[in-house]
Amino acid sequence: MMITLAGSMPPAQQICDQVRGLIASGELAAEDRLPSVRQLAKDLAVAPGTVAKAYRTLEAERLVTARIGGGTRVSSAAAATPRTVLNAARDLATAGSEAGLNIDDAIRLLRAIWPKLPESDTENPSKNA
Repeated sequence: MMITLAGSMPPAQQICDQVRGLIASGELAAEDRLPSVRQLAKDLAVAPGTVAKAYRTLEAERLVTARIGGGTRVSSAAAATPRTVLNAARDLATAGSEAGLNIDDAIRLLRAIWPKLPESDTENPSKNA
């Protein structure tokens, strides 16, 4: 996991996004243990409060569970993204990068297209992913 301190995205959000991605890709499975707050803070050279904030956000999203003395683990409710969706996302990332788009452009494109899909849930696009 890596974060960019010079970017516009706060470090806690970067951590959340990367953990979400690891769960969605299946690299982190249900009950896998995440690094401790202190260890991840040390590894990423950020304050422990930054990692704790990210973990609280992920817990509120029910992607992880935290237990005193048991650490933070991927929740059993966190499901990996279906392989077809993961492959399509990789294809989009590759095509977008080759066309000179950055990640923000690709996300804007998805947000513009998503509501036009049949039976889409425009309030929660991640629900359909």
